[in-house]
Amino acid sequence: MSLFGAIDVSASALTANRLQMDVTAENLANAQTTRTAEGGPYRRKTVVLEEASGGTAFRGALDGAMRTAAAPGGAGAAGGVEVAGVVEHPAPPRLVYDPGHPDANADGYVEMPAVDTVTEMVDLISSSRAYEANVTAMQATKQMFTRTLDLLR
Repeated sequence: MSLFGAIDVSASALTANRLQMDVTAENLANAQTTRTAEGGPYRRKTVVLEEASGGTAFRGALDGAMRTAAAPGGAGAAGGVEVAGVVEHPAPPRLVYDPGHPDANADGYVEMPAVDTVTEMVDLISSSRAYEANVTAMQATKQMFTRTLDLLR
């Protein structure tokens, strides 16, 4: 893998992590939204990631790296990650008894979004740490590139 390939992989992961954090923040912001434009309570969303189409399968890249560790380009082109989509969870809404709420049904229950703030915070911390790790990987790649240029002088 070239140095630019490593930067491309980290950059694609940074983009995906940023979107994950944005979607998680949206889930937290709408955790109490009982009425949306589509009708009904807000539905929790998640980001689906997949291997970038330009890359090789992980197993193929690993096999190629093991066979020809020193050969240039032996591990195949770097692919990174891409967002396949943002999907809504099919979980049914939670029913909360609140007869004074304007969206309460005839029995006094309000359909609340199936968003668990603890789960969302764990997802947010996980995405944040992955983002930090990819920034660190990108900085390390940049330092290696700089040192390589210094050696060539």
